[in-house]
This record gives sequence, structure tokens and C-alpha cells, in this order.
Amino acid sequence: MSVIHDQPAPVDPTPQPYSSWTGPGGPSVPGNTEEGPGGESRQPSPRRRVLAITASLSLAAAAAGGIIWAAGSTAQSTTTLTTTQITAKTDPALVDVVSTLGYQDGTAAGTGLVLTSTGEVLTSNHVIEGATSIKVTDVGNGRTYRAVVVGYDRKDDIAVLQLQHASGLKTATLGTSSTVKTGDKVVGIGNAGGRGGRPSAAASTVTALGQSITASDEVSGTTEQLTGVIRTNANIKAGDSGRPLLNSHGQVIGIDTAASSDYQLQSGRTQTQSFAIAINKAVSIARQIETGRSSATVHIGATAFLGVELSPGSQGGLPGSQASPGVIIAGVTSGSPAARAGLQSGDEIVSVGGHKVASSTGIQSALEGYHPGGKISISWLDQAGQTHTATLALAAGPAG
Repeated sequence: MSVIHDQPAPVDPTPQPYSSWTGPGGPSVPGNTEEGPGGESRQPSPRRRVLAITASLSLAAAAAGGIIWAAGSTAQSTTTLTTTQITAKTDPALVDVVSTLGYQDGTAAGTGLVLTSTGEVLTSNHVIEGATSIKVTDVGNGRTYRAVVVGYDRKDDIAVLQLQHASGLKTATLGTSSTVKTGDKVVGIGNAGGRGGRPSAAASTVTALGQSITASDEVSGTTEQLTGVIRTNANIKAGDSGRPLLNSHGQVIGIDTAASSDYQLQSGRTQTQSFAIAINKAVSIARQIETGRSSATVHIGATAFLGVELSPGSQGGLPGSQASPGVIIAGVTSGSPAARAGLQSGDEIVSVGGHKVASSTGIQSALEGYHPGGKISISWLDQAGQTHTATLALAAGPAG
């Protein structure tokens, strides 16, 4: 079974104004695009990571528990709402997230959820991963703000943004994922197609709880394990990344993160399915980020930047290579710490911060605890097999 992260959509240079809307499902992105699994819309040269996920379905696990962080109305309604009523209630608390991917020469869009009236926003980490600048348009008031990354959890695909100089924003009504049941009716509302404008809504049904999915990145070769996720038969499009999943009372019970279009039913038919991070887990991570508590998985503040592009799935093997090969450099960003230290395309990184590395994941993990301005030791082999070691002062880099 092939599953991908709900992809941030390539941004149309002329997004729709808020007075224009083409109806449920949202407009498609024009231009030369190709359709990927699960409704992914991407340019022929993808600017975003594409994750092929094999899902290990464990029906016994329960949705993540925890204390719900109050955002928006704290009263838990028992009134059942129509999809139209849920959309009207939720739309003002949503934002369109547009990430400029400066080092990849691209732009991508996704969805976010307003947590506080002063502009704290919850979204998927892969919406802002690689972003060198982020702009967020609030659906409630139509204004666009510059956003900074407060922190993120790459493992659980959650990020918190802070909108600059924001006030008086409408906030979402959070529910609890601990009471979600298989068969519950849910609605996902997001920036389908990445066009902006009025969000589109897709009604669906919860088909399983407590799912575990292992994601492997086809571009970088990295993997991630998402656990306790909610599975639905929702239709998800590019740009829906980070959209809220709401129960029949209009309360957020999950954040959509991944989708698949080839799940095979017992009847032999295939069915679209999507996966959402349980809101209890998402809020727990957001609270940790808000309080500035970093961990092995949670990064607070700006991302440290080394400035190397790594060959996906490649390992070392240059003359003089150690028994445990390192990672081949595919490119070096001009003016970056790596470039100033003398690293070049074709060199092989063998250790970072005193830790041997054999994959891009290893390098990523070694850099996780560092921030811009921090110094780190890098050892590498050049193409002639000569060993080099340098201490680099890391720069500020893209988010996530």
C-alpha cells in the first residue's frame, strides 16, 4: 500500500481572492503538473519531499490521550451540525500557509489552525519544512502575516508558527481524540489545491484508530514513524496538509498528515484513505513547544544550517573510506558554512558532532540539538580519499 504525506501544493502565482470560490473540493492548480498517489499535485521537478508510506494497521491501539489545551470555545457541544454549519464555524479559524523554499527555488502551500487570538498556529511540519520564509493568510480577516517557526516535531509531523503583529484572530474549538470511535462522521477543511480563498470541506468517516505508519522519504531516504493516528476515508488534495479533522460537533479531533488512494477493501475495490495526527497528541506537542522545552524529537526556535545537499539513498565508498561508510554530498550551497569549510560535491561526510553518520537521517539527527551560531565538528573524505576535519559555525537555515 502506498501512502504519502498530504503534499503542500505548488503555489499559483495568482491565488484566488477570498470573494472567489469554485465550490467543494477546491480549484485545481493550473499548469504543467502530474498527479501522484493520494491526490498529490506536484511539478515535474518536485520541490517538496514525497513520502511513500507502508502502513502497519494496529486496531488494538487507542488514540493518544492527554489534557486538551483550551483554544477557542472550551465548552464541548453535543449538538450535531451539518457539514455547512461545521464549515461556517471553522473557516474563520483557519489559515493558508505559503512557504518560500529559497534553497530549493520553489514555493508551496498548506493549511493551518489558529490556536490563540494573538496568532499562534498549528500545522504539519512538512508544510514548512525547507522554508526560508513563511507567509500566512488568516481566513477570518483576510490579512497576510509573516510567520516565524516557534518549534517543530519532525517525528510526529507537527509545527507551531507565530504570526507577527497579529491580534483579535478567531480561534478553533478543540475537541478530544480520546472519544473518537470507528464509524464517526468527520469533516476535513483545508486549502485544497493551494489556491487560497474560501477553504473546501470534505465529509468522511473514521475507519480505524491507533494506526502506525512508517514513512520513507524517496528524496532523502529518511524515514519516520507516526503512531496513534486516525484513519478516515477522506478525499485529500495537495494543499490540505495541516488541515483540521472535525467531529460532527465542529470540534477539532485531528490534523491531517498523510493519504493513500490504493487501500484495497475485502470486496476488491480500492478506496481513498487519509491519516490524521490525533489532536490530543498534537496539542501535547504544541504545549511543549510553546513552553520552550526541547527534546530528542522537539526542536525549539530557528534551525541550524550546514549547507549540504545529500544524495538520496547513497552511502560512501570513496578511496580510504572507513568500514562504516558515510554520506556522499550531492551539492554545497554557496556561502554556507559547509562551503566556507571547503566541502565540495562528491565528498563523503563520515562524522558530525563526533558521531559517525551513514545516512542523511544520521546527519539530521546530529544537527537536531544545534541552533544558528553553534559550533560543530565535521569530518569528511575528499574524492582523493584524504581525511579532513573542521569546526563550523552553523548558520540560520530553513525550517523543519
